[in-house]
Amino acid sequence: MAKRQIRLSTDEVLRKICKPVKEITKNTLTLLDDMAETMYAANGVGLAAPQVGVLKRVVVIDIGDGLLELINPVMLEKKGSQIDYEGCLSVPGQSAKVDRPAYVKVEAFDRDGNQFIVEGEDLMAVALCHELDHLDGILYIDKALPNDETE
Repeated sequence: MAKRQIRLSTDEVLRKICKPVKEITKNTLTLLDDMAETMYAANGVGLAAPQVGVLKRVVVIDIGDGLLELINPVMLEKKGSQIDYEGCLSVPGQSAKVDRPAYVKVEAFDRDGNQFIVEGEDLMAVALCHELDHLDGILYIDKALPNDETE
């Protein structure tokens, strides 16, 4: 495993749409391991592959319940609404209020190629939405609410 450099919001790679993983290879597994190490070293709760300069649909999340690895995640369902502050390892030192679903359901593949579904509420719903947005070139700052809508 190796800690990778986290790309900052001015890096154009963060605005590109990621390509699906066609085959889970040794490189995919190394990417997952490196992303987890990088996320933990930066005290983050999620990291998407473009944040380390790789345009693949790969995400890691750990909100305190253990590491979740998602390859080719797809949003299946969103319900409700929650507004809270969000930050991002690619936008250090900043946060803003964002309106996210209160519940989400996502389908993905694990490192062994097994398809699974993860459901998330509260922080997990936010983390899933935030990281999946990265795969489509969207940063939370694009969805930040104006100050007058956050009171």
